[in-house]
Amino acid sequence: MSALTPAEIVAELDRYIVGQHRAKRAVAIALRNRWRRQNLPPALRDEVAPKNIIMIGPTGVGKTEIARRLARLAQAPFIKVEASKYTEVGYVGRDVESMIRDLTEQAVTMVKAEMTAQVRERADAIAEERLLDLLLPRRHGEAFTSSTLEEIAPDASRDATREKLRAQLRAGRLEDRLIEVELAAAGGPMVQLFGGQGMEEVGMNLQNMLSQMMPGRTRRRRVKVGEARKLIAQDEAQKLIDMDEAVAQAVQRVENAGIVFLDELDKVAGREGGHGPDVSREGVQRDLLPIVEGSTVTTKYGSVRTDHILFIAAGAFHVAKPSDLIPELQGRFPIRVELEPLTREDFVRILSEPENALVRQYTELLQTEGVRLRFTPEAVEAVAEIASQVNQRTENIGARRLYTIMEKLLDEVSFQAPDWSGKEIVIDAEYVHSRLAEVLKDEDLSRYIL
Repeated sequence: MSALTPAEIVAELDRYIVGQHRAKRAVAIALRNRWRRQNLPPALRDEVAPKNIIMIGPTGVGKTEIARRLARLAQAPFIKVEASKYTEVGYVGRDVESMIRDLTEQAVTMVKAEMTAQVRERADAIAEERLLDLLLPRRHGEAFTSSTLEEIAPDASRDATREKLRAQLRAGRLEDRLIEVELAAAGGPMVQLFGGQGMEEVGMNLQNMLSQMMPGRTRRRRVKVGEARKLIAQDEAQKLIDMDEAVAQAVQRVENAGIVFLDELDKVAGREGGHGPDVSREGVQRDLLPIVEGSTVTTKYGSVRTDHILFIAAGAFHVAKPSDLIPELQGRFPIRVELEPLTREDFVRILSEPENALVRQYTELLQTEGVRLRFTPEAVEAVAEIASQVNQRTENIGARRLYTIMEKLLDEVSFQAPDWSGKEIVIDAEYVHSRLAEVLKDEDLSRYIL
């Protein structure tokens, strides 16, 4: 678990997200408290509950990105879900426990990837031996008719021939040779049939039953040596991984480090009595309550406790307020932070400062075509000003507006880039206004395009 200090966590988040210092501080403290909890005596450790957070702010100001980057920083299982999807089809749709099952699935995938990396060297070595077995069959006395073997050593001993083949394999001289490989087959359509949404527990149990009943199957494929090496190495890595250990680690990671980002919580806020959609909204809140409070959820990997999963909820809360949530749920989100709407100055910084800044992304993308793209500071200012204006005149979608404007601005360059290899394109303020002037003049067109 990450031992970064809150200041270090904020500094890491600052590399990718502009502003929103209060929200960054709140999540940094929550993450550090997890590390502190792990260093408590076992008796007290279970008593310390996570301090869940509600982020309040309009769309496009960085709520999701803060939670996503935090999870990546902590190497924690992370899932984003929309609270509103549990109301779309009422109680017939996905039950709220599915978010924990999905989170556990993410954790298993994460742990398997880590274990695969640890055994990669062994898997590659075994894959090489299997490839040599396919190129040079093990049966003694077999007539060698392969043109490769005749070229190498028609009279050589098997071991010498195998070593010469190994040298050719490592030198990449056999990459395009076709061979037939036998690999473990993935689960068939019957297993997949019950894995979708709805009736999840039934599907989960059926999937487990079917996987136990169906014997391990293999399939044969004719592929080039280069692809065969990758496929066989993956196959061998799966065999080297202890799945029971992987699952145990994944469940432990979910229970102690999992992060659930619960978006659109404001859409299920409502406590009015009577009939209609408000009853459904309150029902979803009451279904969420035991998950957030701490309960045990049955997954195909066993039981998972939710007591120490960190829940970060978010919503615009334009109409509803956090106080419109049922009191029990309000109490499970003690930390509330309001994110600030983005200004023109924020847009300038977003375009140019973060490591994943949009200007840098487009510059690097077009560099792959041999086109050198250069933005002047005045061009960046102009794009930020236009984004700010459009957000004020139409729907305020925050930093997401920059994506639509940049796409429109660079439409011609992106289209012509393959023919402009070797050119340098300078994007200045005049270019920005010339490309976007017509769209900005016509408000209806502006709403449609930007």
